[in-house]
Amino acid sequence: MTGEINILPLPPTVPTTPRLPSAGELLKLLTPMEGLIAPGQSAKAEVLSLKQSEQVFQLLLKVTLDSGRQTTVQATSNQPLALGTSVAITQPSANNLAITVQQILASNTATLTRLDTTQLPVGTLLQGKVLTSQPLPPIPGQPTVHRSMVSLLNTALSGSTLSIDSPQSLRIGMMLSAMVQDADTLTFVPLSSRQDQLAVAQQLNTQQSRQGSLDVLVKALQTLPANTPDGELRATVDKLLASLPDIQQLSSPKGLALALASSGLFLESKLLAGLDPNLAADTKGNLLRLIAQLAPGLPGNTTFNAAIAANTMAQALPSFVRSALGMLGQVSTKPTPGGFPLPSRLLQSLEGEGDLEHLLRLAAAAVSRLQSHQLSSLEQTGMTEDGRLQTTWQLEIPLRNLQDVVPLQVKFQREDTPPRENPEKPSEREPKQRLWRVELAFDMEPLGPLQVQAQLASGTLSSQLWAERPYTASLIENHLSGLRAQLQSCGLNVGDLDCHLGKPPQGNQTRLEQRWIDDTA
Repeated sequence: MTGEINILPLPPTVPTTPRLPSAGELLKLLTPMEGLIAPGQSAKAEVLSLKQSEQVFQLLLKVTLDSGRQTTVQATSNQPLALGTSVAITQPSANNLAITVQQILASNTATLTRLDTTQLPVGTLLQGKVLTSQPLPPIPGQPTVHRSMVSLLNTALSGSTLSIDSPQSLRIGMMLSAMVQDADTLTFVPLSSRQDQLAVAQQLNTQQSRQGSLDVLVKALQTLPANTPDGELRATVDKLLASLPDIQQLSSPKGLALALASSGLFLESKLLAGLDPNLAADTKGNLLRLIAQLAPGLPGNTTFNAAIAANTMAQALPSFVRSALGMLGQVSTKPTPGGFPLPSRLLQSLEGEGDLEHLLRLAAAAVSRLQSHQLSSLEQTGMTEDGRLQTTWQLEIPLRNLQDVVPLQVKFQREDTPPRENPEKPSEREPKQRLWRVELAFDMEPLGPLQVQAQLASGTLSSQLWAERPYTASLIENHLSGLRAQLQSCGLNVGDLDCHLGKPPQGNQTRLEQRWIDDTA
């Protein structure tokens, strides 16, 4: 997409809305909350996120009460409020919050309407995410103009909200790049695959910052009383626990395939294909169902109320994959690449937090952990520097080992070399070359932390194993000859097969440095 967009000063009134309130603007609460603010009192609120749904804007507000307690609520408004806007709110009823007209106009004025070319010289590349888009009232004889609010993701203005006018309608949630022409004009830069990678990296950083280990949640679910009053909640917990595979299941090809398909990595593709998620066990689907059932049982004044649960579910699925849910959180400005394996992360129970509230936090963190694996898969999928098409599937399976739960992290990588274009003769067509890589990481007693890396091409397998305990490394080393014999009995040619004490080196050198000539596995 190319063309110019203008940064124009906002008028004293807001022409994008059909009406202006006379005394106060009511924000409709998505979940009614009676007594949030005492009659005759007000509270401070900050806009954490903004999402447009047709002509209505959904806001996530952090409310600070006079007592100092903070909570988060979701509301809808007829007018957009920029991210970071601070307002004073009152509560005329359980369903509504109210802010003054003057504050609404001040919020619109605070939105950037010009660029400081001393901070952003001409030629600076701006990157942002479209939050809202509305057509302005038509002017006879003039082309239609669309006004959008864009959250900036780079430069010194990162985190600011920019109001722009464009002759084209901008899709809500899209990532865009624009070049600074002057203080009032930007020029669109055509989108490329790098924009998609920017979106993946930004959301990966967000998910990793709130992820938690799966085994902690499973252990908490195992200790949940069997006589839980909520029958549906108990059924969901039982279904989630029963879906966890054991070592015996993963030892068979059919059982392994079922565990991979049910890991949560493919939930979105199942939904987009029209499959009923209730018909097949899926770890991520069960977690989202658990979150939805936990929320109504929490007190209305708790921080993790139904609104937070809904926000958690929306954040769990990225907008570019599940556009119907969208992203409510502000995109982070410092993306970090996804690593393998993901480190363990524990969430401590907060003071004054109930059991169900802590369980909800653990479930939300577990969803974010699965989401981190999915985003890492997208980040590592694409063309390599030498022209190979690389596809990555990274996932995590909670594995039952007697009474313990062991998170088994798995990464599959496939590299395809495209055939030579337009061969002169059919006989000159090269066979499609393919290389497979597999990585495993787990911590199982009494072996301790283990990582495995393997490459497969043309029926030849090479592998490196790392054990952090000297006893385990010695044990594996003594059994490598037996492992080689078993692999050869399966029809594989076995190349390097070694075990090392410690951890694999980090970075690109973690791959087995061996080039393959004919990769037709």
